[in-house]
Amino acid sequence: MSAEVEKFIIEALQNMNYDVSDVTGETPLGPAGLDLESLSVAEIAIQVEDTYGVKFEEDEMETVALLTVSGLVKEIVERASAAATAG
Repeated sequence: MSAEVEKFIIEALQNMNYDVSDVTGETPLGPAGLDLESLSVAEIAIQVEDTYGVKFEEDEMETVALLTVSGLVKEIVERASAAATAG
């Protein structure tokens, strides 16, 4: 599932007009990498929730922005697995 989620994240970034040509799993979402604005982080969180049923709370957005692409993918996969197990 990780590869699918990573592809989804990169496509979402590309659709938001971010240059993803050099993006890897190690690329930070924040200032040291993609430098996502808070609205962009929120937009990705909404798309993730719509697609994978994984919810990020508003107070988590700052933490999410500090993750790498792989870190975000890992968080989504873990939360999706936990939700599937609980459901």
